Amino acid sequence: MKQNMQKWMADYIAGPKKKAMPVLSFPGTQLIGYTVEELVKSGELQAQCMRAVADRFDTGAAFSLMDLSVEAEAFGSRIHYSDDEVPTVCETLIHDEKEADALEIPQVGAARTGECIEGIRIASERITDRPVLAGIIGPYSLAGRLLDMTEIMILCYEEPEMVETVLEKVTRFQIAYAMAFKEAGANGICMAEPAAGLLSPSLIDEFSTPYVQRIRQAVEDENFLVMYHNCGNVVPLMENMKAIDARAYSFGNAIDIEEALKGLPTDRMILGNIDPAGTIRNGDPQKVYAETLMLLERCGRYPNFVISSGCDIPAVSPLDNIQAFFDAVEEFYGRQ
Repeated sequence: MKQNMQKWMADYIAGPKKKAMPVLSFPGTQLIGYTVEELVKSGELQAQCMRAVADRFDTGAAFSLMDLSVEAEAFGSRIHYSDDEVPTVCETLIHDEKEADALEIPQVGAARTGECIEGIRIASERITDRPVLAGIIGPYSLAGRLLDMTEIMILCYEEPEMVETVLEKVTRFQIAYAMAFKEAGANGICMAEPAAGLLSPSLIDEFSTPYVQRIRQAVEDENFLVMYHNCGNVVPLMENMKAIDARAYSFGNAIDIEEALKGLPTDRMILGNIDPAGTIRNGDPQKVYAETLMLLERCGRYPNFVISSGCDIPAVSPLDNIQAFFDAVEEFYGRQ
């Protein structure tokens, strides 16, 4: 359902009580009875999963899948699928400058991108009480999957033109892909750019931020939010994060989220950052509850702080643990 996302965010920040906004999608497989592999290949199942999560948990927004293999597959990468793990890219697609020059930009709808768009279209019709956010990968993180994550770090120094060739192509695709989500009814996108957290300040300014900004500027308006997600150690990059100029930032548990709250403008929404694997997946309800409450007691005094997971919550995370997260949020704001 279309809504003014600038007003939504301003009201969220101004409100005394805030709903949690964890990156919660894949555990919905437990609610609808399908495998992760079945889920990622079906738009209808993705919509069912998002609706089931929205019905079960009182989230501030409905996130679609944070599947960072979708766009790479559309470009031609081979993907490994699993019943209970997120798909992964399993081999390098581009090995040299010739292959970079020859890389074709796929049509939106190629491979599984069409199913993801369809999932958002259906979910946007079925979930009308909160914003629906589609997931896309950031440009540098996508280029890294096509070039190999280790190799791209070397290429940034040794063959920067080759990296920029790939970045230009993936950015053009991501703009079109994000626009398709917008047309399908999404209220925004959550752009996952974790690989950029490995870059130095000068390299992120050259190989990530300009391309992120191009995508954001091409699709963002008052009715469409671009949320930037980075689960790397971005504390040394806080000024670079500020330069991205996103309205909303989601950070992982690699950092003390209070550093982001202190370093970024107070009119920007800052989400984070309970450990999704160590705590929510592998902890118990008591551990989840205690850590969530502790983080809220420390950072809840910042109006622009929104409690969230540090990254995508694994599919096999116990639902009791997820419930404990929400119970702690309810306990904290119930005191207000």
